[in-house]
Amino acid sequence: MSLYQQPTHILKSLAERTQKGLLKKLKTDLPPIDFCSNDYLGFSKTGILSQCLDGDASTDRTQYGATGSRLVSGNSVFIEEAEKQIALFHHGRSALIFNSGYDANLGLLSAVPQKTDLILYDELLHASALDGIRLSQATHYKFKHNNVEALEELIYRHHKTYENIYVVVESVYSLDGDSAPLLELAEICEVLKNIFLIVDEAHAIGVFGKQGRGLCSALGMEQRCFARIYTYGKALGCNGASVVGSEILRNYLINFSRPFMYSTALPQYNIEAILQAYRLLIETDNKDVLQSNIAYFYSKTSGLKNLVKSQSAIHTLHIGNNEQVDAIEHDLAEKNISCRAFKSPTVKPGTERIRFCIHSFNTREEMDQLVEVISTLKDAKAGLMQ
Repeated sequence: MSLYQQPTHILKSLAERTQKGLLKKLKTDLPPIDFCSNDYLGFSKTGILSQCLDGDASTDRTQYGATGSRLVSGNSVFIEEAEKQIALFHHGRSALIFNSGYDANLGLLSAVPQKTDLILYDELLHASALDGIRLSQATHYKFKHNNVEALEELIYRHHKTYENIYVVVESVYSLDGDSAPLLELAEICEVLKNIFLIVDEAHAIGVFGKQGRGLCSALGMEQRCFARIYTYGKALGCNGASVVGSEILRNYLINFSRPFMYSTALPQYNIEAILQAYRLLIETDNKDVLQSNIAYFYSKTSGLKNLVKSQSAIHTLHIGNNEQVDAIEHDLAEKNISCRAFKSPTVKPGTERIRFCIHSFNTREEMDQLVEVISTLKDAKAGLMQ
């Protein structure tokens, strides 16, 4: 597969719209008299809302709302320049900003795969991606978590039946913090012509790679992905997300991705926050502090046999039933420790777990306290220690 090979239906769909004069393009030069936006009461453009929020009517304010989708009135030179910077940072040809990671996964996966295509996805894929897959017209099958052999078997069983195959994974899985075998997956996807790898880097950006570029960057395989999704509501501390890929993919999503086309755009201050978060990735040592804390917590929990081994910020203790998970979460809260319980039916019965997210701001004393508590809890002690 060539570096920037695209599914033929994407090229065909864009060509057809161009030929008919129907290709949608983002505009940044709207006329100044507005009969276009959805800002019916003028709360955004007249500055009334910003004055109320900021308490200073004498100072010019950036409007708080985007007033419409980017195809209507919400686009700007500023957003497009931000996307160019994001693409450059992630070594991609282009980037397209969505309002959230959910929107990005939904918008990409519901729009790109077609009836003649097949989607193969890891069984622990995030719910947002699953919703996108279900909304697509493609046939879809899941494979066992991180099981390369199971994926290969599905590919060779079905590759002659479908025009394109999309393999969808997370680089770091949100449930347990374990990583996908990305290099092996890339090799599999390059064996046959029309297999396209899509990687959600939501929990890898800011944690892995030079300056927090993600796990694909750390493994030197950014250019081997058809699309990568970078979410800003995790390590970057704001909200929104970007799909990074080819310029052709970007144009296709602008024209066919309904969550992008029909959502009010993010306002400028939100885009500014995203860009500032990227600058902080480059300028601060928070990533190094986080990695040090991850290594420390990893070493302190080596005796917990039910803790999933992870080099990411996510560490999960498998418990096995809802009642015990509830009890542990409650006991931890009593000791001022906040964590997240995952109970069935959110996860399969018997795989209930407690998730701990390590941060750069957690002190070693806090991590020591957490390890001590989960090692001595009355309800959890049996079966947790080797």
